[in-house]
Formats: sequence, structure tokens, C-alpha cells
Amino acid sequence: MKTKEAFGIIGNIEYRSPWVRVLYWCMFILMIVLAAVCILPPVWIMVSSLKDIKEFYAIPPTLIPRSFNVGKLWETWQEFDFLSYYLNTAYLAAGSVIFCLTFNGLAGYFFSKLKPRGSALLFALIVWTMMVPNTVGMVPLFKNLIDFPLLHLNLTNTYWPMWFMAAVNPVVILIFKNFFDTIPLALLEAAKIDGASTIGIFIRVILPLSGPVMATITILTMNSVWQDFFWPFMVLKDKSTWSVIVAIYNLKATLPQDIQFIALTFAILPPIILFIFFQKYIMNGQSLGGSIKG
Repeated sequence: MKTKEAFGIIGNIEYRSPWVRVLYWCMFILMIVLAAVCILPPVWIMVSSLKDIKEFYAIPPTLIPRSFNVGKLWETWQEFDFLSYYLNTAYLAAGSVIFCLTFNGLAGYFFSKLKPRGSALLFALIVWTMMVPNTVGMVPLFKNLIDFPLLHLNLTNTYWPMWFMAAVNPVVILIFKNFFDTIPLALLEAAKIDGASTIGIFIRVILPLSGPVMATITILTMNSVWQDFFWPFMVLKDKSTWSVIVAIYNLKATLPQDIQFIALTFAILPPIILFIFFQKYIMNGQSLGGSIKG
């Protein structure tokens, strides 16, 4: 006789209880409602942006559009040169990913495998910074961006400040460290016997085994950079350097509301496409490294 499969944390035996079944389906319905709350606003923006101008401003609004003006997408794209903002954002995201993977990956390797004297205290200090509100350091950090210490450089209208911030991320360091902890020391010892240096072990042994965690962090970093508004808005004042989100905010006074919705559609689509194609890496991000441990 075939037995029912387990329902997540609810096992076969627990699911036989009527009260457990009621609780399970109540939670299932709650998850559907929460998913709808998250999905409906962007769907409403994308659908409403294609409405005819009269229907867009109609009261009461139509839930199911009676007309679609797809040409508005291309007109808005050309008129406000969104391609340049896309390229700026892609450049910003690519630099952030490189800095994030390089420096946070080395830091995770340092705390996981090298462990020199005092590293435990340093790691504890880095973890403690996760409990400090981000707003605490905004003012002094912005002052340093205007007059970079020692070099006295003004980093506004450049992407360096966001790249530097991506290079030091306590959460990413913790993820890398936890992943590297699962790599057997025997592999590192074998590489040492073969004459590999510390950096050589990182490049030739650690990195080839780190594809899953690097893919996950790359996707999450790109998504975070695409949605980031505060620091790009504070740093990027020249129009030629604007990211997509900053451009939409700065141009909103000159855009009709329906065109603003189209612009928001342009901002929403890339993260959605990224998630659709790479969701398996994002969903498995918390269980990375389980297959390496031997």
C-alpha cells in the first residue's frame, strides 16, 4: 500500500490528525494570500502601464484592461533613453559582483581555513556589525565619499562607493565561511603536499568547489544592486551615471503617470527574469555545501 509523502515539517503520522490537517490547509491558504499580496502590485503596474490613456485615468479603474497600447513601451524606451540607464545599472552590478565575490570570498576563506591568531575576535566583530542599524553610519560614510580619507578624492558621480560597500558584506562573509567549512581539510592538505601556496589553494581547490555559493551570491547581489536606491541617489548626481531606479525618480516630475508605470515596468522586469531563470540557486542558497562534506 502506498503511503502519503511527508508535507514539509509535517510527517505522515501527524497529517492523519484532523487538527493537523486543518492547520496545514490554513497555513497553505495564508501562504497563497501572502503570495498574492506580493505579486499583485507589480502585475497591476505592468498591466496598467499598457492601458489606453483614457482607460488609465478612468474611475473606477478597470481590473481587466479593455485595451492594450504596446507601442507605449517602445516610445518610452526611446524618448527617455532607458538603454543607457540599463547599461549603467549593469555596469554598476557587474562591478559590485566582482568586488563582492573577490573580497568577501577571501575573507570567508581567511576565517574558515587559515584562522590565524586573533581571527576569532575579528570575525566576532564583523558579525556584530550586522546588529548595527545602517542609518548609524550614513552621515560619516557620505562625508568620507565627498573627501576620501588620505587621498582626498571626491567619489561622487562614480560607482566606486557602491563597489567598496559590496566588498565588505558581513552576511556574505558568513555565507562563504559556512560553505568553506564544509570543504574537507584533506583536500587542502593534499594541495599543500603538491606545493600549492595559500592563494593557489584558494584559486585551484576552493573556487572550483564554490560554484553553487558563488552563483547564489552573484544572483542576490545583482538583484540587490538593481533595486538599490539610496546610495546611487546620494552619489550619482550626473545624469550620465544614473541607474534605472535613480533615473525613474529624477524624471518623475516630467513623466505622465502612465509613462511612470511603464518606467517602473522596465525596472521590475530584469529582477523577475533573473529570478525565473535562476530560482533554483536562490531557493537552495541555505543548503549549499551539503554534497561536498565527506
